Amino acid sequence: MSLFRVAVLLIGCGIALLAVGQSATPQNSATKQATQSDDIPKSIAESVSGPLQFAEGNFLGLAEAMPEDKYSFIPLVGKFDGVRNFGEQVKHVACAQFAFFNEFEGKKPPDDCEKGGHDPAKSKTELIKYLKDSFDYSNRVLATLTAKNALDRVEGRYAGPNTKLGISVLAVWHITDHYGQLVEYIRLNGIAPAMTQKYGLKG
Repeated sequence: MSLFRVAVLLIGCGIALLAVGQSATPQNSATKQATQSDDIPKSIAESVSGPLQFAEGNFLGLAEAMPEDKYSFIPLVGKFDGVRNFGEQVKHVACAQFAFFNEFEGKKPPDDCEKGGHDPAKSKTELIKYLKDSFDYSNRVLATLTAKNALDRVEGRYAGPNTKLGISVLAVWHITDHYGQLVEYIRLNGIAPAMTQKYGLKG
């Protein structure tokens, strides 16, 4: 075969491949964009609910991991005078979730969340139910957050004055704040956080 024929053949193959590539590119690009768009929140509510549910899951994992006889535990090493015991921390977070999202809805929040609120829960089972109920409630209310009402004013003693978006973000922060505290509580009792175990981490 002459060099001329080889050149023509190679050019023909190149054009064919280019045509195939060009025809496939839009479809591949559209598929990639669709996949990426499915991976991101589609609303303001979803943008906050993802981190909120992640924080809730981590915190609930600690509450479930701690043995009931350790719910009265307070660290003895370091400066822990007057701090809440493990169960009181769990109760405080549950009460605060109700309080933040009561304020979101314009309702009167509990008066005493600093001390766990007026709910009678005391045992581990009761406290975990109280915690789960507070998370269910917060997620139901958060689902009503929209671009239209995100900056609506919120009043209340726990996080006000604020906006509906602001108090929702603060609720995420508050859970993570107490999660960080309780990690120390359970580690001092020889238990690694579930999230740490999940990823095989030591820290």
